[in-house]
Amino acid sequence: MNLKNKVAFVTGSIRGIGRETVLTLARYGANVVINFRDHNNNRDLAEALKKECEAFGVEVLLVEGDICHEDDNTRMFKEIKSHFKRLDILVNNAGITRDNLILRMKTEDFNDVIDVNLKGTFLCMKQASRLMMKQKSGRIISLSSVVGVMGNAGQVNYSASKAGVIGMTKSLARELGSRGVTVNAVAPGFIETAMTSSLPEEIVETMKSQIPLGSFGQCQDVAEAIAFLASDEARYITGQVLCVDGGMAM
Repeated sequence: MNLKNKVAFVTGSIRGIGRETVLTLARYGANVVINFRDHNNNRDLAEALKKECEAFGVEVLLVEGDICHEDDNTRMFKEIKSHFKRLDILVNNAGITRDNLILRMKTEDFNDVIDVNLKGTFLCMKQASRLMMKQKSGRIISLSSVVGVMGNAGQVNYSASKAGVIGMTKSLARELGSRGVTVNAVAPGFIETAMTSSLPEEIVETMKSQIPLGSFGQCQDVAEAIAFLASDEARYITGQVLCVDGGMAM
Protein backbone atom coordinates (compact mmCIF):
# COMPACT_ATOMS: atom_id res chain seq x y z
CA MET A 1 0.00 0.00 0.00
CA ASN A 2 1.20 3.47 -0.85
CA LEU A 3 0.11 6.41 1.31
CA LYS A 4 2.91 8.72 0.21
CA ASN A 5 2.16 12.43 0.80
CA LYS A 6 -1.18 11.68 2.46
CA VAL A 7 -1.88 13.45 5.76
CA ALA A 8 -3.25 11.24 8.55
CA PHE A 9 -4.56 12.31 11.96
CA VAL A 10 -4.73 9.54 14.58
CA THR A 11 -6.42 10.44 17.86
CA GLY A 12 -5.11 8.96 21.11
CA SER A 13 -1.96 7.96 19.29
CA ILE A 14 0.86 7.46 21.80
CA ARG A 15 -0.07 4.01 23.15
CA GLY A 16 -1.40 0.65 22.01
CA ILE A 17 -3.33 0.46 18.76
CA GLY A 18 -3.05 4.20 18.18
CA ARG A 19 0.72 4.15 18.40
CA GLU A 20 1.02 1.14 16.11
CA THR A 21 -1.35 2.79 13.62
CA VAL A 22 0.76 5.97 13.48
CA LEU A 23 3.91 3.93 12.84
CA THR A 24 2.21 1.80 10.20
CA LEU A 25 0.80 4.78 8.30
CA ALA A 26 4.19 6.49 8.44
CA ARG A 27 5.87 3.33 7.16
CA TYR A 28 3.51 3.43 4.16
CA GLY A 29 4.55 7.03 3.51
CA ALA A 30 1.85 9.13 5.17
CA ASN A 31 2.66 12.35 7.00
CA VAL A 32 1.17 11.88 10.46
CA VAL A 33 -0.44 13.98 13.18
CA ILE A 34 0.15 12.60 16.68
CA ASN A 35 -2.45 13.46 19.32
CA PHE A 36 -1.97 13.31 23.08
CA ARG A 37 -3.40 14.78 26.26
CA ASP A 38 -1.08 16.96 28.30
CA HIS A 39 -0.47 15.03 31.52
CA ASN A 40 2.08 12.68 33.09
CA ASN A 41 4.83 11.89 30.56
CA ASN A 42 2.61 11.99 27.49
CA ARG A 43 4.61 14.72 25.75
CA ASP A 44 7.81 12.71 26.15
CA LEU A 45 6.08 9.66 24.64
CA ALA A 46 4.76 11.79 21.77
CA GLU A 47 8.22 13.24 21.07
CA ALA A 48 9.76 9.75 21.05
CA LEU A 49 7.07 8.51 18.66
CA LYS A 50 7.65 11.53 16.44
CA LYS A 51 11.31 10.57 16.05
CA GLU A 52 10.39 6.98 15.18
CA CYS A 53 8.01 8.19 12.46
CA GLU A 54 10.49 10.70 11.06
CA ALA A 55 12.90 7.81 10.48
CA PHE A 56 10.54 6.77 7.66
CA GLY A 57 11.14 10.13 5.96
CA VAL A 58 7.71 11.61 6.69
CA GLU A 59 6.61 14.87 8.27
CA VAL A 60 5.15 14.73 11.77
CA LEU A 61 2.99 17.22 13.68
CA LEU A 62 2.22 16.95 17.41
CA VAL A 63 -1.17 18.26 18.58
CA GLU A 64 -2.04 18.31 22.28
CA GLY A 65 -5.70 18.25 23.22
CA ASP A 66 -8.70 16.33 24.51
CA ILE A 67 -10.98 15.25 21.66
CA CYS A 68 -14.16 15.46 23.74
CA HIS A 69 -13.58 19.15 24.52
CA GLU A 70 -15.00 21.07 21.58
CA ASP A 71 -12.57 24.00 21.90
CA ASP A 72 -9.59 21.62 21.91
CA ASN A 73 -11.06 19.73 18.99
CA THR A 74 -11.56 22.86 16.88
CA ARG A 75 -8.06 24.14 17.68
CA MET A 76 -6.37 20.84 16.76
CA PHE A 77 -8.01 20.71 13.35
CA LYS A 78 -7.07 24.35 12.75
CA GLU A 79 -3.46 23.47 13.55
CA ILE A 80 -3.57 20.58 11.07
CA LYS A 81 -5.09 22.75 8.33
CA SER A 82 -2.58 25.54 8.98
CA HIS A 83 0.40 23.17 8.87
CA PHE A 84 -0.51 20.70 6.12
CA LYS A 85 -3.28 22.60 4.26
CA ARG A 86 -5.26 19.36 4.01
CA LEU A 87 -6.36 16.18 5.78
CA ASP A 88 -6.66 12.90 3.90
CA ILE A 89 -7.13 10.34 6.69
CA LEU A 90 -8.79 10.59 10.10
CA VAL A 91 -8.46 7.63 12.47
CA ASN A 92 -10.76 7.95 15.49
CA ASN A 93 -8.83 5.81 17.94
CA ALA A 94 -9.00 7.61 21.30
CA GLY A 95 -11.17 5.82 23.83
CA ILE A 96 -11.53 4.85 27.49
CA THR A 97 -13.15 2.11 29.58
CA ARG A 98 -14.91 2.28 32.94
CA ASP A 99 -16.09 -1.32 33.30
CA ASN A 100 -18.57 -2.58 35.87
CA LEU A 101 -21.82 -4.49 36.13
CA ILE A 102 -24.75 -2.17 35.54
CA LEU A 103 -25.98 -2.32 39.17
CA ARG A 104 -22.56 -1.07 40.31
CA MET A 105 -21.87 1.32 37.44
CA LYS A 106 -21.81 4.97 38.43
CA THR A 107 -23.61 7.44 36.19
CA GLU A 108 -20.41 9.44 35.81
CA ASP A 109 -18.61 6.31 34.55
CA PHE A 110 -21.30 5.87 31.91
CA ASN A 111 -21.13 9.55 30.96
CA ASP A 112 -17.31 9.63 30.78
CA VAL A 113 -17.15 6.70 28.36
CA ILE A 114 -19.90 8.11 26.13
CA ASP A 115 -18.24 11.54 26.24
CA VAL A 116 -14.85 10.35 25.00
CA ASN A 117 -15.71 7.36 22.82
CA LEU A 118 -18.86 8.67 21.17
CA LYS A 119 -18.99 12.47 21.49
CA GLY A 120 -15.26 12.81 20.88
CA THR A 121 -15.55 10.72 17.72
CA PHE A 122 -18.55 12.80 16.60
CA LEU A 123 -16.63 16.06 17.05
CA CYS A 124 -13.67 14.75 15.05
CA MET A 125 -15.96 13.42 12.32
CA LYS A 126 -17.61 16.84 12.07
CA GLN A 127 -14.31 18.73 11.77
CA ALA A 128 -12.84 16.26 9.28
CA SER A 129 -16.03 16.30 7.18
CA ARG A 130 -15.66 20.05 6.61
CA LEU A 131 -12.13 19.66 5.28
CA MET A 132 -12.75 16.52 3.24
CA MET A 133 -15.95 17.74 1.60
CA LYS A 134 -14.04 20.75 0.23
CA GLN A 135 -11.27 18.47 -1.02
CA LYS A 136 -13.83 16.02 -2.43
CA SER A 137 -11.71 13.19 -1.04
CA GLY A 138 -10.81 11.57 2.25
CA ARG A 139 -10.97 8.55 4.53
CA ILE A 140 -12.61 8.48 7.96
CA ILE A 141 -11.91 5.31 9.96
CA SER A 142 -13.24 4.87 13.48
CA LEU A 143 -12.34 2.28 16.08
CA SER A 144 -15.42 0.40 17.24
CA SER A 145 -15.08 -2.94 19.03
CA VAL A 146 -16.30 -6.51 18.92
CA VAL A 147 -18.15 -5.47 22.10
CA GLY A 148 -20.13 -2.96 20.05
CA VAL A 149 -21.20 -5.80 17.74
CA MET A 150 -22.02 -8.57 20.22
CA GLY A 151 -22.07 -6.98 23.69
CA ASN A 152 -20.22 -8.01 26.83
CA ALA A 153 -21.21 -8.29 30.48
CA GLY A 154 -19.79 -5.47 32.58
CA GLN A 155 -19.40 -3.13 29.62
CA VAL A 156 -22.82 -1.57 29.08
CA ASN A 157 -21.26 1.88 28.73
CA TYR A 158 -18.41 0.78 26.46
CA SER A 159 -20.59 -1.39 24.21
CA ALA A 160 -23.13 1.45 23.90
CA SER A 161 -20.39 3.85 22.84
CA LYS A 162 -18.88 1.45 20.32
CA ALA A 163 -22.26 0.46 18.87
CA GLY A 164 -22.92 4.18 18.53
CA VAL A 165 -19.70 4.57 16.56
CA ILE A 166 -21.00 1.98 14.09
CA GLY A 167 -24.28 3.87 13.71
CA MET A 168 -22.48 7.16 13.12
CA THR A 169 -20.15 5.49 10.63
CA LYS A 170 -22.98 4.14 8.50
CA SER A 171 -24.92 7.42 8.61
CA LEU A 172 -21.90 9.56 7.75
CA ALA A 173 -20.96 7.23 4.91
CA ARG A 174 -24.33 8.04 3.33
CA GLU A 175 -23.81 11.76 3.86
CA LEU A 176 -20.30 11.97 2.39
CA GLY A 177 -20.29 9.34 -0.34
CA SER A 178 -21.20 11.79 -3.10
CA ARG A 179 -18.20 13.94 -2.11
CA GLY A 180 -15.68 11.15 -2.59
CA VAL A 181 -15.19 10.51 1.14
CA THR A 182 -15.37 6.97 2.53
CA VAL A 183 -16.34 6.28 6.14
CA ASN A 184 -15.68 2.89 7.75
CA ALA A 185 -15.14 1.29 11.15
CA VAL A 186 -12.71 -1.32 12.45
CA ALA A 187 -13.91 -3.52 15.31
CA PRO A 188 -11.02 -5.16 17.16
CA GLY A 189 -11.54 -8.20 19.35
CA PHE A 190 -9.13 -9.15 22.14
CA ILE A 191 -5.81 -7.54 21.28
CA GLU A 192 -2.55 -8.00 23.18
CA THR A 193 -1.95 -4.74 25.06
CA ALA A 194 -0.68 -3.69 28.48
CA MET A 195 -4.20 -4.26 29.80
CA THR A 196 -4.56 -7.86 28.58
CA SER A 197 -1.01 -8.76 29.66
CA SER A 198 -1.96 -8.14 33.30
CA LEU A 199 -4.96 -10.50 33.28
CA PRO A 200 -4.81 -13.78 35.24
CA GLU A 201 -3.93 -16.80 33.10
CA GLU A 202 -7.28 -18.54 33.69
CA ILE A 203 -9.18 -15.50 32.39
CA VAL A 204 -6.90 -15.29 29.36
CA GLU A 205 -7.54 -18.95 28.55
CA THR A 206 -11.30 -18.48 28.93
CA MET A 207 -11.18 -15.55 26.54
CA LYS A 208 -9.09 -17.46 24.01
CA SER A 209 -11.60 -20.33 24.09
CA GLN A 210 -14.19 -17.92 22.63
CA ILE A 211 -11.97 -17.06 19.65
CA PRO A 212 -12.03 -19.47 16.67
CA LEU A 213 -8.40 -18.64 15.80
CA GLY A 214 -7.48 -19.45 19.42
CA SER A 215 -5.29 -16.46 20.22
CA PHE A 216 -5.33 -12.74 20.91
CA GLY A 217 -4.59 -10.38 18.05
CA GLN A 218 -1.69 -7.96 17.83
CA CYS A 219 -1.90 -4.17 17.55
CA GLN A 220 -0.27 -4.58 14.14
CA ASP A 221 -3.23 -6.65 12.93
CA VAL A 222 -5.56 -3.73 13.62
CA ALA A 223 -3.15 -1.13 12.23
CA GLU A 224 -2.85 -2.98 8.92
CA ALA A 225 -6.65 -3.13 8.58
CA ILE A 226 -6.81 0.62 9.18
CA ALA A 227 -4.06 1.24 6.63
CA PHE A 228 -5.97 -0.81 4.05
CA LEU A 229 -9.16 1.20 4.57
CA ALA A 230 -7.10 4.39 4.29
CA SER A 231 -5.58 3.34 0.97
CA ASP A 232 -6.67 3.73 -2.64
CA GLU A 233 -7.22 -0.05 -2.72
CA ALA A 234 -10.29 0.51 -0.49
CA ARG A 235 -11.77 3.31 -2.63
CA TYR A 236 -15.04 1.38 -3.20
CA ILE A 237 -15.61 0.38 0.42
CA THR A 238 -17.74 2.61 2.64
CA GLY A 239 -20.19 2.24 5.53
CA GLN A 240 -18.63 -1.07 6.55
CA VAL A 241 -17.44 -2.60 9.82
CA LEU A 242 -14.28 -4.68 9.51
CA CYS A 243 -13.98 -7.05 12.47
CA VAL A 244 -10.39 -7.86 13.41
CA ASP A 245 -11.30 -10.38 16.08
CA GLY A 246 -10.08 -13.86 15.13
CA GLY A 247 -13.65 -14.83 14.21
CA MET A 248 -15.20 -13.98 17.59
CA ALA A 249 -18.24 -12.08 16.31
CA MET A 250 -19.13 -14.19 13.28
